[in-house]
Amino acid sequence: MKIARYVSRETLSYGIIQEDKVAAIKGEPWDRVEETGEQYPLVEVKLLSPVQPPDVFAIGINYKGHADETGFEYPPAPVIFLKATSSVVGPGDDIILPAMAPDEVDYEAELVIVIGQPCRKVSQEEALDYVLGYTCGNDVSARDCQLRHDSQWARGKSFDTFCPLGPWIETDMDPDNADIGLRLNGEIMQDSNTNDLIFSCAELVSYCSQVATLRPGTVIVSGTPSGVGFTRQPPVFLRPGDKVEVIIEGIGVLENTVVEE
Repeated sequence: MKIARYVSRETLSYGIIQEDKVAAIKGEPWDRVEETGEQYPLVEVKLLSPVQPPDVFAIGINYKGHADETGFEYPPAPVIFLKATSSVVGPGDDIILPAMAPDEVDYEAELVIVIGQPCRKVSQEEALDYVLGYTCGNDVSARDCQLRHDSQWARGKSFDTFCPLGPWIETDMDPDNADIGLRLNGEIMQDSNTNDLIFSCAELVSYCSQVATLRPGTVIVSGTPSGVGFTRQPPVFLRPGDKVEVIIEGIGVLENTVVEE
């Protein structure tokens, strides 16, 4: 099932994607999913980020290939950082290069875990029972802030528009064996599979739940594969007019365009 969050006729709703239509549901998807009977052509609605999360947990250095390209050792436990919830935008929204740090903004294709029910101190074996589904994400990062200017990652990861999510939540997929990639202006920059994750999705949910209560709608941005821009020679950073597409098998394509502030 693909669950979208959208605006139609100035009304914000959740719905189920059914080919070229969206079928409205009552309430929120972590409650009982029940259709209202209303349907809208997909081309006539504005898709939003599939959730407006209460918290955005993100994981660093969680693909073997990315660790190898950056020279980092494989971490002994998940590396957690937080992104500001104000950084979340949806499919088709602009990624804005911030005036404070416009020159070294990088892309990161990521599988995003969406929590579906309150989750606290759960085991790995039961962790995925608390997951509503998965969506595409782009952990946009100002590398100069992240790697040189600051002693931590919060600012470089949290500028407005630095967390595109979408286009919808897929509830039925194997999160640990899905092709994942990113195209920049049509050119493949990242091409991997989530079977290269150092820590599986179940491990991430369980570990994060030991830290804090994961409320419904919380997202865990699970890490990026190899091929990011700052490791390339010469480096590749986002520029105004660029089109960025995150592609994940079983979910779809998250597309955003880059603009300057």
